[in-house]
Amino acid sequence: MKAELCVQTLDNAMASYPAFHGAIIHSDRGAQYTSDLYRRAITRYGICQSMNSAGGRCHDNARRESMWVRMKIELLFDRFNPKQLTVEQLKSLAKRYFMSYWNNRHICASNGSLPPMEKRNRFFAAQTMAA
Repeated sequence: MKAELCVQTLDNAMASYPAFHGAIIHSDRGAQYTSDLYRRAITRYGICQSMNSAGGRCHDNARRESMWVRMKIELLFDRFNPKQLTVEQLKSLAKRYFMSYWNNRHICASNGSLPPMEKRNRFFAAQTMAA
C-alpha cells in the first residue's frame, strides 16, 4: 500500500463525511502511515493518529480490530443499515455501545471473563488494598 492511496482515502472520506474532522484513526506502523505525506494529511484534517506502541506488536492492533468487528456484528449488521444512518446517528450508536454495553456488560475472555470496567475496578481496589 502506498501513502498516496491512504491520503486519497482520507480525502474521499473527508469530502463525503466532513463531520469526521477531528476523528481518531488507528493504524499499524506501516511506511504509508508514518510517511510525511500521510502525517501532513491527518494534520490538515485535525485527525489524531493512534498506532501500536512499538514496532512488531501486531497484537495491539488485533485487539482493536476485534473490538470493532464485535460492535459491527452485535450492533449494526442485523439491526441497522449503516448506509441509511447519518454520521451523528452512527456516532451516537457507537458511543452508547462502548460506554454502556462494552465497558459494563460485555464479557471479555482476556479480562478473566469480566467486563472491562469490572476488571478496572478490581485492579484499582487491589492497588488500594496493597498500599
